[in-house]
Amino acid sequence: MSKIIYAAAAVALALGGQAAQAEYKQGDKVTVLQGFKPGGGSDVLAQLTQPHLQKELGVTFVNQYVPGATGAIAWTQLAHQSKSDGSVISITNTPMLMTNYIMNEDIRYTIDDLEPLVNVVTDPGVIVVGKDSPFKTAQEFLDHAKANPGRIRVGNSGVGGDDFFTTLMLQRASDMKFTMVPFQGDGPSWQAAMAGKIDASFNNLGNVYSQVESGNLRMLAIFTEERHPKLPDVPTLKELGYDVVAGSSRGYSGPKGMPEDKKQQFIAAMQKVAADPKFKKDAEAQALDVDIITGDEYAAFLKEQETDFKEIWNEVKDTIGNGQ
Repeated sequence: MSKIIYAAAAVALALGGQAAQAEYKQGDKVTVLQGFKPGGGSDVLAQLTQPHLQKELGVTFVNQYVPGATGAIAWTQLAHQSKSDGSVISITNTPMLMTNYIMNEDIRYTIDDLEPLVNVVTDPGVIVVGKDSPFKTAQEFLDHAKANPGRIRVGNSGVGGDDFFTTLMLQRASDMKFTMVPFQGDGPSWQAAMAGKIDASFNNLGNVYSQVESGNLRMLAIFTEERHPKLPDVPTLKELGYDVVAGSSRGYSGPKGMPEDKKQQFIAAMQKVAADPKFKKDAEAQALDVDIITGDEYAAFLKEQETDFKEIWNEVKDTIGNGQ
């Protein structure tokens, strides 16, 4: 009988140890994969959220930049090469998270291979030019694009990214044609526009707001339903006559099979952070629109976007030609 008791106690201790390991502990190191170079939307999100999350969870976040293939290298690593114990997570960005494999059947991951944790921000698309650009207004820029099809060089965060699709959507909604210049992230794209190496960058508000405020970039238009309260003088594409509303949502995901306790712990921490007045102030200062969607709802949100962008790609894939 005593042997049975000892055996039961050993099992209980083992299970207790596993349960303890299923939660983040003080001092744990968590690697955060970023599929783009520093200075882009993923990096902006990391710098905004992770100082607050570190305090809530007691962990140390280590950002690992894995640029290339519009994030696909990082997300393939997350899905197929990372431990599913919660020690590795990734910033996940729409629509490129889905458009990568929608556009390229050789890409080996899908969103079904991931464990969506929480969406944090939804960042509207914008058009920015360098401070020395001859284009002072959106109307000047769009009129010139109409009169010079294929002559305007616009940067994007990579083939398949939200800026890439925003450009396609604008072309589809108008008689304009742009020469699309892909970069390894939003940062290199806006930096090229600032340096005058391209005519404009299709980007996201949160990525470029500080550069607009400092006068290094000029924002011509924003892709929202209504004007943004931070930039009341910047027109929407809709009011200029083009029905294009677009942007990028960014959050966190883990590998499929991530421990449920750690998943819920991370979600709860992010919800607490989102309610913190200091976090809200930090997000507002960068013109980042907080949009918390968690767990199963975040997974459903990604699935819906997957369906929407499949439809868009099927409509435009045969018409891109050399404009890519």
